[in-house]
Amino acid sequence: MKNLWNDQEAQKFEKDPLQMRAYTSRLLGQEPSLVLHGGGNTSVKAPVKNIFGDSEEIIYVKGSGWDLATIETAGFAPVRMETLLKLARLEKLTDTDMVRVQKSAMTDPNAPGPSVEAILHAIIPYRYVDHTHADAIVAVTNTPDGTKLIQNILGPRLLYVPYVMPGFILARKVYEMTRDIDWKKYDGMVLLNHGIFSFSDDAKESYSRMIQLVSLAEDYLKSKKCFDVAVKPVARKENLMKLAELRKAVSLKRGVPVIVQTNTSAEALSYAQLENMAELATRGPLTPDHVIHTKRIPLIIKDGESATSVLDQYEAQYQSYFKSHANGGALKCLDTAPRWAVWKEHGVLSFGNSVKTSQVIADIVKHTMKAQQWSESLGGWNALPEKDIFEVEYWELEQAKLKKSGGGLSLQGKVALVTGAASGIGKACVDSLRAQGAAVVAVDINPQVAANWKGADVLSVTCDLTQIENVNQLVQNTIRQFGGLDVVVANAGIFPSSKTVEEMDSELWIKTLNVNLTSQMYLFRACAPYLKLGIDPTIIVLASKNVLAPGPGASAYSVSKAGLTQLARVTALELGGHGVRVNVLHPHAVMDTALWTDEILEARAKHYKMTVDQYRKNNLMSVEVKSKDVADMVAQMAGPLFGKVTGAQIAMDGGSDRTI
Repeated sequence: MKNLWNDQEAQKFEKDPLQMRAYTSRLLGQEPSLVLHGGGNTSVKAPVKNIFGDSEEIIYVKGSGWDLATIETAGFAPVRMETLLKLARLEKLTDTDMVRVQKSAMTDPNAPGPSVEAILHAIIPYRYVDHTHADAIVAVTNTPDGTKLIQNILGPRLLYVPYVMPGFILARKVYEMTRDIDWKKYDGMVLLNHGIFSFSDDAKESYSRMIQLVSLAEDYLKSKKCFDVAVKPVARKENLMKLAELRKAVSLKRGVPVIVQTNTSAEALSYAQLENMAELATRGPLTPDHVIHTKRIPLIIKDGESATSVLDQYEAQYQSYFKSHANGGALKCLDTAPRWAVWKEHGVLSFGNSVKTSQVIADIVKHTMKAQQWSESLGGWNALPEKDIFEVEYWELEQAKLKKSGGGLSLQGKVALVTGAASGIGKACVDSLRAQGAAVVAVDINPQVAANWKGADVLSVTCDLTQIENVNQLVQNTIRQFGGLDVVVANAGIFPSSKTVEEMDSELWIKTLNVNLTSQMYLFRACAPYLKLGIDPTIIVLASKNVLAPGPGASAYSVSKAGLTQLARVTALELGGHGVRVNVLHPHAVMDTALWTDEILEARAKHYKMTVDQYRKNNLMSVEVKSKDVADMVAQMAGPLFGKVTGAQIAMDGGSDRTI
């Protein structure tokens, strides 16, 4: 493992222990095989003068919700050492009380809550303490002879702590083991089946020890050829309809829409093809901490079984697991949906209620697959017993979070496709849908669409929707990217130059109908099978006031939008029985869009003998309707507020005396 320490960079922080702590924490966080998505924690101890001028020993420990890869000084909770050491001397303490007292001992109530391992960090009498869940360490200890192996690899200058539940129980265990030891004889500590600590009064030394210790474990695994995990060429299968069906079934079991990340790498496909895959994958997680993200075991998918049947079997198994360990207590059973799945010849799937959470799960699973196979090479992957995993999954602190959890964003976990997304209303729709939690595929013929957004929750696609194959490929890629489709916003369109019917040339007429009407039929046709498997699925059509009240000189536009409205009405009739809602929004005079060039705006204003400003606000309310106004309405129409509305046509124009 590479040591990332940089003397020149570190010099910037040498006078500030907390800045140095944040720097070395980020070094650890940059290596995924050490920490994954919030895993691991670090701390630094320092004397601080309080408001009365008295010196207090404070420990700055990683705060809850912060990731070591990106942590800043604001991510550390300042806690009084005196309180933590008193807590360590208690024989019994619930984790709920521990968290409450730790928060009360913070010198800054606005800082994040301290790690549940704050007491453990306080017990270790060194200035800097580093803790990771290194893959190599866990892979070695999760074997039948793991304790003996790791002792032989790392030697006598480490403490070896048998697995116990994280939180106060772990802190108390270490306190009892170490109250009479000479800490100078130790450079680190291994928590079997959990992770590893390094510590020192010097930040560089503590960090470097972590790298050295983990490297010893990695070197051992290399010497046993454990890293030579077989990656076989596998002919990958794809069944997008089954994927969408599975995503819906998981969403229904979980009670919220989920995003699916599909790993079809050679490593994932080889793992899915292992002869003992079903038995290996279901022995348990890499570390007990991972169960919060992944549940104890994945879903195993077999070809030929329906998604509903597979999920029902998983649910029955999970309920049995819960009942056997809850012992009839007051615990609240979590949802029975899996967080990941192995699908032979198709790959490995991860299910999250957002793109971010599905990626977190995918990363954990990626490391789990490797470590499991390393452990198998050492004599067998030997995860912790069910009971230990259950205790972490149903930790009182996690149960408390359930009681506090409120409603999320209205479109959290949903997948939307927006056409005409490079600018104007389409771009604003992408922004509004994302703001409500949706993952969005943003589509436009203009390549500028790719430059509008960054982030894994948006896929930008350049596409000519008048080409049938392009549309079909677009929809298929949406399913590949996110696992399903729930919302279609049909916004792509053109507003041709003003021409009377007498002046109209055939090419302009045909082009307008192709873009504004025929391409929408291609889109609806391609999306329909997947929308039937969506979560509260809907199509929202952006038409025009011209449907209800056409004006002279806009025959191609008015006719194409009227045809699109009629297409939406027919589609509502055809898909309503499948739960797919189809509604039409008629904006008018939304002039911050690409359709309204300065030339068109001036021409239309002149035609009506108005100034441009008068034309912008030419409605009963004398207000300007902007792209964001329309987009926010689209987001509402996509959500539960319109859950029982289909076939509706809504004018959004500030009030028009021609349509009212």
